[in-house]
Amino acid sequence: MVKLENFSKAKLIEIIKMCAKNWLAHDGSWFLAIEEAYGLEEAIKFDTEAWRCFTVLEAQRIMETFDISKKGGLKALAKALKYRMYAYLNEQDIILVNEKKLIFRMKQCRVQETRRRKKLNEFPCKSVGIVEFSGFARTIDPRIKTKCIACPLDKHLRDFWCAWEFTID
Repeated sequence: MVKLENFSKAKLIEIIKMCAKNWLAHDGSWFLAIEEAYGLEEAIKFDTEAWRCFTVLEAQRIMETFDISKKGGLKALAKALKYRMYAYLNEQDIILVNEKKLIFRMKQCRVQETRRRKKLNEFPCKSVGIVEFSGFARTIDPRIKTKCIACPLDKHLRDFWCAWEFTID
């Protein structure tokens, strides 16, 4: 086993970014293989089910690693969103409007930008995103409600790829 303790801070940051890129490359490769074999609609169904499971595991591990308590409200969600694998790859905004409302925007999305570069259509990720973001938020705090503001293939502003609103009573 490689001892991470032996690496410098700069090397550990490089390793984290490399692992995040590898994770996303695997996710994309898996998705494209399903899409080629069964079509986009079926690939989205499989992707949705994979995210339904993964997003909960990711949230639980983030909560454990960064000492985020369950039912910590939108402040806990804001903290947890900063540690998702995407956060090491994509530019994002997390705006805690007040105690009852948080806005998350994916300003730069490696998945969509890779698809553009490969001359593929935008990935219609809204249905997957609803499962992913609502499952993540509910794991952090079951009281949090999730609403999609915009997500491909919706029309979206040029300054973000997708945006999500999280509220709590």
